[in-house]
Amino acid sequence: MAQMRAAKERKRLESAEPVNTWVPPEVRRRVIVEDYDFGLVRHELVLYRSNRVDSYQVMADGQLLPGRKGWSAVCDILRRSFVRVGVFD
Repeated sequence: MAQMRAAKERKRLESAEPVNTWVPPEVRRRVIVEDYDFGLVRHELVLYRSNRVDSYQVMADGQLLPGRKGWSAVCDILRRSFVRVGVFD
């Protein structure tokens, strides 16, 4: 058992660390939504690279929002940017 553990440890130490060569682009995503219900309402979210892969620096309609945002927060920002409409009878 000790020999097997020693061989595993030796193999782990000899293997090279994986190299992460992928660098995300400066602009990761751009979301443009146009609403025609009450005239043209257009919102644009530009998601920039941040220091984390799963988060973004968000610019909403030309205004940079503070902090990093994940995809759920971006969807929430987009949802809140449109006016709520009552039910038509």
